[in-house]
Amino acid sequence: QVQLVESGGGLVQAGGSLRLSCAVSTRTSNLRALAWFRQAPGKEREIVAAITWSVGATFAADSVKGRFTISRDNAKTMVALQMNKLTPKDTAVYYCAASTYYIGNGNYGLPRLYGSWGQGTQVTVSS
Repeated sequence: QVQLVESGGGLVQAGGSLRLSCAVSTRTSNLRALAWFRQAPGKEREIVAAITWSVGATFAADSVKGRFTISRDNAKTMVALQMNKLTPKDTAVYYCAASTYYIGNGNYGLPRLYGSWGQGTQVTVSS
């Protein structure tokens, strides 16, 4: 099991930027992927971006590609989501999630593949 704690959410104007962080703590060595999901009111939870833990290969959803960047630190204790050019459609609760599976590009958005979740952090983008 992996413990995840998100931080960095808040209120930002459209066109602005925000950086989310997820502190990662694990007693095992089988962590394979970290991802950011988001869920807006009345909407299904959706994948935002993901990163493999060993190599650092990244995936980003089409809706955020070119605006959001996922990364991890060298010590592999933190994953970040840099969000630029934010719009009101980005308003949601953002969750950090961890998986012990090797996940293909077409499957990053399947919540059942992630065994650990953070509590979520609210991101609100005003117009």
